[in-house]
Amino acid sequence: MKAIEQLMWSIALPGLGQLLNKKYFKGTLFILLEFLINVQSRFNEAIRLSFLGNNKEAIDVVDFQWLMFYPCLYFYAMWDAVKDAGGGQSPYSFLPYVFSAYFVTIALMYSAHIKIFEIVFGPIWLPMLFVIPGVCIGLLLQFLLLKFQTSRK
Repeated sequence: MKAIEQLMWSIALPGLGQLLNKKYFKGTLFILLEFLINVQSRFNEAIRLSFLGNNKEAIDVVDFQWLMFYPCLYFYAMWDAVKDAGGGQSPYSFLPYVFSAYFVTIALMYSAHIKIFEIVFGPIWLPMLFVIPGVCIGLLLQFLLLKFQTSRK
């Protein structure tokens, strides 16, 4: 249960899970990095514009060079908080986090160009949608690796 609580706080703000785990240096570092990337990329303004339905304006306002750091920081902070709270003990349990970071980064790179049903989802909604295949592929790969590992014994 503690790992889920830390995961949820890390989803809210990278670093909060670490602070709850009493990892004050890491927590502070993650929060500072989050603020740096957030401000430099103009992430909050892109979120605001996206929630108002102005996805094309969000594309124009965001600094992609800075924002591309965010997915890895975000998903690593989640994984780290869960692991430090005693979760993620099964082998390869990091894979859903890693593949989510990969897929979200890729979605971010293409977010200004991909249209689904003639809708440009932009730098907020498209990466959020790509968490789903990232988690699914990570879980599938974890399952297959565990199955392969047990069949070899």
